[in-house]
Amino acid sequence: MESKLQDLFGSGLLLIAGPCVIESEDHVMMMARELKRITGTVGIQLVFKSSFDKANRTAGDSFRGPGLTAGLKILQRIKDEFNLPVLSDVHDVSQLAEAAKVLDIIQIPAFLSRQTDLVLEAAKTGKIINIKKGQFSAPEDMRNTLDKVYSTGNRQVILTERGVSFGYHQLVVDMRSLPIMRSFGVPVIFDGTHSVQEPGGLGKSSGGNRKFVPALCRAAVATGVDGVFLEVHDDPDRAKSDGPNMIELSKLQALLSTLVKLHKIILSED
Repeated sequence: MESKLQDLFGSGLLLIAGPCVIESEDHVMMMARELKRITGTVGIQLVFKSSFDKANRTAGDSFRGPGLTAGLKILQRIKDEFNLPVLSDVHDVSQLAEAAKVLDIIQIPAFLSRQTDLVLEAAKTGKIINIKKGQFSAPEDMRNTLDKVYSTGNRQVILTERGVSFGYHQLVVDMRSLPIMRSFGVPVIFDGTHSVQEPGGLGKSSGGNRKFVPALCRAAVATGVDGVFLEVHDDPDRAKSDGPNMIELSKLQALLSTLVKLHKIILSED
């Protein structure tokens, strides 16, 4: 069954989670199995996320993933075996036709959030579109991106905050952006792991500091966001992409339990 926006946000806080990139079929299958188990225990709805192609790696020889065809085949298996909606990012218009056959949510990467042709063609698929706010963008700027999507007749849009550039190799989160973007009438997600990234900070790859993820997620949920985005790995120090900012699978359940409690408090006060 194809996921619709109202289905995802009808029963509490949403979690978009998974490893940054598909490292292998066995690995993402294990991660999907564990994430479904954890979210079932905590009582939070899960969208599984992993990228079939990381086209925006810092260095040209960095690991990018299995590619479009093989990656979508793996994501389809996750949908079939675990009954989970799946998300991946799309970097080029040429990928959209095939991606739309599998993905429940098409993600526009932050670096490409102002690429009009990509946004328009993604919207024309009729799929839910998750647009990550560019590190260079003010929250108010996202009204223009929303208008691009709406011009196609597609109203299924999510906006995701992932921090803003604060000098070289540093990001900072302005929590004001979350209620500002929610005022546009769309669900807003907080990306807790990319917000602690240090882009290009390790020379040929990005650094990060995962210890700040829980604090930032708690703060974001306290503002009233609709969900959180977390890249998760069973052994992030050995991950092939974004290891320094991904959180450990072993620590996920405790964090989610706290976030669900906070979310219920915020809802009760609205």
